[in-house]
Amino acid sequence: MLKSVKIENFRGFKSFELQQLGRINLLVGENNSGKTSILEAIQLLCSGTNLEPLGEIMINRGEYFWSDDPKEERELDICHLFYDHEFDIDSQFSISGIKDNFKEGFYVNIEKLKLQYVGRDVLDEVSEVFQLGEEFKRRILSGDMNFNFRVMWRREDELEEISNLYLSDNDCLYLRDIRRSSRDEKKKFSKTIFINSSSLNTAKMTELFEKVVLTPEEELATEALRIIDPKIERIATANVQKAHQNIGLHSPDSHTGFFVRLADRKQRVPIGSMGDGIWRILGLALAIVSAKDGYLFVDEIDTGLHFTTMSGMWKMIWDTAKRLNVQVFATTHNSDCWKSLADIAETENVTDDGIRIHRIEKDKETSIKFNEAEIIIAAERGIEVR
Repeated sequence: MLKSVKIENFRGFKSFELQQLGRINLLVGENNSGKTSILEAIQLLCSGTNLEPLGEIMINRGEYFWSDDPKEERELDICHLFYDHEFDIDSQFSISGIKDNFKEGFYVNIEKLKLQYVGRDVLDEVSEVFQLGEEFKRRILSGDMNFNFRVMWRREDELEEISNLYLSDNDCLYLRDIRRSSRDEKKKFSKTIFINSSSLNTAKMTELFEKVVLTPEEELATEALRIIDPKIERIATANVQKAHQNIGLHSPDSHTGFFVRLADRKQRVPIGSMGDGIWRILGLALAIVSAKDGYLFVDEIDTGLHFTTMSGMWKMIWDTAKRLNVQVFATTHNSDCWKSLADIAETENVTDDGIRIHRIEKDKETSIKFNEAEIIIAAERGIEVR
């Protein structure tokens, strides 16, 4: 479990630290204070040598261009990863922390790369094996390259290069290169799942549900839905194979592909007809179960949920996180959300490193931390922590 995190030159943070992290960590603060960026930074740190979350983060934010080279798909506009949206030679950002008493760190450096001359005949053979784009081959033949995106991973005093990826003429990183780098089976990393404010889409929900169906965790998902509607007896996917074939027909935020059976009805009910809260709770339940021995990140965790359901949501998350060894990081703007978490801190057997609220204030280098006792006092006395 992570105990502390330090962020340097990443997005809106020149330098920032989170200390004394708990099993559940709720980030609060004004809009544009950097709460989502902190979630992203911690996910990169927890992902270790797996770079795939980096691509997902940037795609979700729309930080990309469509490449002129059809083989290269999208180009990620990496300037937005750096403080003040700018980088040059020797620019760098880092996310480091203490995990289980070990120091770990994720480091990115921008370098200028020079290559020795390579003949066209050799290059053609190599390009077939590694699927090199025409622009990259041109630069190799000329002996010159633009910037290079170098990613390093540190554990204690051991520093390992994860990837050394070239940038396009637009100073962007090819998404395909990140995916290729992440396929190395020798690389080890923790499981991380990120749920943004618009919830998981149909494809991701179906993928997660298929992993828990006919296991004890399937009942946990059903119990989670009963937080909103106690009449729900079972949940099932629609025609999964057909859903996968037609996934392109679904909008990114469509709530399709699942049915529920209600105690007072004979026919099954499409989950999309039962409101956004059901979809949100199902996503949270499936995600935390799938994040066993890993990390769950949820942006605006209260999205679509009425305040009366939040205590039930937090109890489900707390119980499951303890049982499956998951560390949770979430954000909210909602006072009902953090006060419901205070109820859990007061009524459950919460250890000293169990629940934390961190208030993020723009231009401050550390968060304002509230432990279990302070959260309870703030709720009882009506002290605002957001």
